[in-house]
Amino acid sequence: HKLSVSPEMDIMEYCRKEWRGNTPAAKRMRKGYEAVAQKFASIRRIRGDNYCAFRATLFQALSQATQLPRWLQSEDFTMLPENLLSKYDWIKQWQLRQKPGKRMGEINDEIKEYLILLRKKWKTISEINSPFEKQEACDKLFKNEEEEYCLYEALKFLMLNTAIELYNADKSGRRVPVFSWLLFARDTSSNPCQLMQNHLNQIGHSGGLEQVEMFLLAYALQYTIQVYRLYKYSTDEFITLYPNDPEEEWPMVTLITEDDRHYNIPVRMCQETML
Repeated sequence: HKLSVSPEMDIMEYCRKEWRGNTPAAKRMRKGYEAVAQKFASIRRIRGDNYCAFRATLFQALSQATQLPRWLQSEDFTMLPENLLSKYDWIKQWQLRQKPGKRMGEINDEIKEYLILLRKKWKTISEINSPFEKQEACDKLFKNEEEEYCLYEALKFLMLNTAIELYNADKSGRRVPVFSWLLFARDTSSNPCQLMQNHLNQIGHSGGLEQVEMFLLAYALQYTIQVYRLYKYSTDEFITLYPNDPEEEWPMVTLITEDDRHYNIPVRMCQETML
């Protein structure tokens, strides 16, 4: 059984195992891990299959969730697919995981199911008070491959919805975050339809999330994603926030990457950090 999130391991032990040599890159990685170890005691490896950014972010969000986010509580949350499909015909080209070529009605029903599942899981886990039991519930969820991938499909759809909102806001002259311009400045995603076809449809198949899409994920979830980018150690990009000017009330999750492609998660904050 493939483990999506492997058990905890001491951060420095993990680092010594992975980065033995004396190359400049290995030295930089070790320094980076030492810096992370000032704040966190352990690391959990995330399975790498082009969903790892989703997996790491969602696992961290759920394992510290104490309530249902506001956007998940709204009445019309599960109506999203229907509302969007009624306005944008091109969403019919959405690629359901391992089910290419689904008809429009089915896409609507399937995505609605995924959104309901996301809300249900988030609610259930956020209501667990014991940290140990909460962790167990998360571990169990991320061992259920079928459910796990349905949740990623829901996240992708939320990203599409956020992208459409930002695109429309910009077109009507309202202020949008800088990343939104960058997102739609790419030749491959000059509008939400292209973003869906060339990027969102590919996530989990031929590619993971690009950096600008990490911003989009953060906005879709209304979470700040803090990333230790180890290969950037000793530059001001070592700790990167998505978005870089986060909303104060957004909760924060922390990830680790060695290359901006694969993400793992640090766990167990050191005592003095918590104080």
